[in-house]
Amino acid sequence: MEEEEKFDYTAKILLLGDSSVGKTCFIKRYIDNTFQDAYLSTIGFDFKLKFVTLDDGTVVKVQLWDTAGQERFRTIAKSYYKGAHGIILIYDVTSKKTYLSIKTWINQIKEQASNKISIILVANKIDSEDPREVTTEQGENLAKNYGLSIYEASAKEGINITESIKALLEDINKNISTMTNPNNISLDKDKDENPKKCC
Repeated sequence: MEEEEKFDYTAKILLLGDSSVGKTCFIKRYIDNTFQDAYLSTIGFDFKLKFVTLDDGTVVKVQLWDTAGQERFRTIAKSYYKGAHGIILIYDVTSKKTYLSIKTWINQIKEQASNKISIILVANKIDSEDPREVTTEQGENLAKNYGLSIYEASAKEGINITESIKALLEDINKNISTMTNPNNISLDKDKDENPKKCC
């Protein structure tokens, strides 16, 4: 067994979005540089690993978590926000429904994730032959509304996959560089921030 590559820290990144927006294909393109048209919907979660060297020489062990987008699995996905450093929020440009769902995902992120977490928005499937239901301008307005960077992407053609993840990792690295314990990172909200109410 080969010795594991040396790295400075592990970054946990979640891919969120409705079912069939292309999360699994996005990860597959990034990790293996391959594409497969047909995938079964992810059940629960799955994650892949990749070592990435950033511009400043920092080596990051990237964990890309593929979470189920189906409504009935969203309560399961909530538990995986813990310890996450970044989120790639994806919608399908050929499906207005997945675009409109971004608001729901954003609300869940606000409830479950750290307010220091890094987030990017990805408009996927720009290569599709299906009619486009979400314009570039609509995507940019959505991103601006939430203060996010947006990338129009295609997992099939490999467009803006590496670029979007690199941008997210660079932002995560900036956050981590301000911490004194990068090997024991905790980005959870303070427990007292949202105290549970009784009755």
